[in-house]
Amino acid sequence: MNFYKKQTSLLTRRNFLGNSLMGAGCLAAGTSLVPAVTRAAKKNKYLGLQSDKYLGKVSSLTRIEDEMVFTEGPAADRAGHLYFTNVPVAKILKWDPEQRELTVFRNNSNKANGLYFDPQGRLLACEGGLGRLTRTDMKTGKIEVLATQFNGFPFAPSNDVCMDQQGRVYFTSRPGTTDPKKGNVNAVYRIDQDGSVDQILRWPDVHMPNGIVISPDNKTLYLIEAHPEADHHRDIRAYDLQSTGKVTNGRILINFYPGRSGDGMCIDAAGNLYVAAGLHETRQTSETLDTRPGIHVVSPQGKLIAFRETPVDTITNCTFGGADLRTLYVTCGDQLLQIRTQLPGKSSYRPTA
Repeated sequence: MNFYKKQTSLLTRRNFLGNSLMGAGCLAAGTSLVPAVTRAAKKNKYLGLQSDKYLGKVSSLTRIEDEMVFTEGPAADRAGHLYFTNVPVAKILKWDPEQRELTVFRNNSNKANGLYFDPQGRLLACEGGLGRLTRTDMKTGKIEVLATQFNGFPFAPSNDVCMDQQGRVYFTSRPGTTDPKKGNVNAVYRIDQDGSVDQILRWPDVHMPNGIVISPDNKTLYLIEAHPEADHHRDIRAYDLQSTGKVTNGRILINFYPGRSGDGMCIDAAGNLYVAAGLHETRQTSETLDTRPGIHVVSPQGKLIAFRETPVDTITNCTFGGADLRTLYVTCGDQLLQIRTQLPGKSSYRPTA
């Protein structure tokens, strides 16, 4: 994905992450890759959808004005306030839907990316600039560091986060090294309630992990793979989530290749995924425009059932909020968007405190 720079030049994600983003050449070594021709997404996948049964109209709530703008990580608290990040300028923003007011919740966020409210109303943050996962007590403002390293190495930049019903935290981390002897690879981690950390998925089984959610019945973990280089994973993968927090039986749920894959996603009470994916224009990667830019609703069986196009690049993430959990908030370019949904988000999107 690219970062949008207000009234100046375009700042790409490749430049923002620097030379740590792994190219196709270094990824190919020791990797079993499915040929692109067999992984290509169907170009007619947007025909015959039932979009009106799931999604209302797209509306813009506000524009974000800053030196650079690349929004991410929306999460709503119990009172209905929407928090999201502007990554390149290291801010967490707050949208008040009643006052229709946008304010800065936190400066110097360590380039926080994905956010998530736990049941106690504490804000989890993937602080990509420091490669750590933190938790903020919203009443006191105290920030607690939950995890900073694994296997003696610091995490690669943390990206997105979710929780299971047992209170365990799952997050994605990338881009990392290809050599686990030199540092941590692209991976998915689990933080248990005792603070211990386990690497549950890793390179080369996963290529570029991004958005992550857990089904309402707590039995399935969904992971977006979003590698921009040719012949690498651009899909959503489903895993059986065990009672221990381990994952098994990985399979491709839906494939976006050769278009841009999903970035972030959320899930409704019926188990349908709402995925931010696609591009209006190509961006110096192998990604094509086969994936249209917008919210893709994907059934638990992997069928695309609804779609709403979003107005500008680059759509990044979404979450459920509102009093009835039927407001879908979408971070997209320099805009915060809203889409009313027919089904509510899963109940855990509203904290109990």
